[in-house]
Amino acid sequence: QVAESGGGLVQAGASLKLSCIASGFAVDGFGLGWFRQGPGKEREGISCIGSNGLETYYTDSVKGRFTTSRDNAKNTLYLEMNMLKPEDTAMYYCAAGTTSDCSGPWSGKEKYNYWGKGTQVTVSS
Repeated sequence: QVAESGGGLVQAGASLKLSCIASGFAVDGFGLGWFRQGPGKEREGISCIGSNGLETYYTDSVKGRFTTSRDNAKNTLYLEMNMLKPEDTAMYYCAAGTTSDCSGPWSGKEKYNYWGKGTQVTVSS
């Protein structure tokens, strides 16, 4: 299983760093993704990182503001979020992919298993 943490209520322009810790399996062989679901919206993929950390992808709306990273020794995935906007308000989820890379396409929910329960991020204007 995986468990997210680090969400909270912040003002626009602030930063947050989310963490996702896996237990029961080693993440080092899998691509890892971050998704989010805002109020009344579908769950969208926002980033993916390959098993070796060298391959990363981001959805356009977060490019240049969000950075995903991983520490395989700690079985942990991270999402550093800067310059947060009210439209970033959502429940954020991490997920472990079924392959070592981000192919598939990387933003498709069907590529991932081992979903966490999410951590809420709320950005006020």
